[in-house]
Amino acid sequence: MNIKPSTTLRNEYTIISELAKESGEPIVITNKGEADLVVLSIDAFEEREKMFRHRDKVYEAEVSRLNSMPTYSPEQIHAELEALYAAAEK
Repeated sequence: MNIKPSTTLRNEYTIISELAKESGEPIVITNKGEADLVVLSIDAFEEREKMFRHRDKVYEAEVSRLNSMPTYSPEQIHAELEALYAAAEK
């Protein structure tokens, strides 16, 4: 993680932007020596959001499993889809 003072953001935006894109890591911007903002490239931000959405789905599936909701194997799902396709073709 990179740490830069707020004056760097103000005076050297292009350098901060390039650093964020190259590193893919958050850049902490400080103000008077204290962490104030985090800058992240749009690609890194979208990747993090994708990971969070995936994690939410995994948590949701685990909660369903722990609450004794029915689960299906890939083979069961495949057989069910094949049956649905066959019925749709008739």
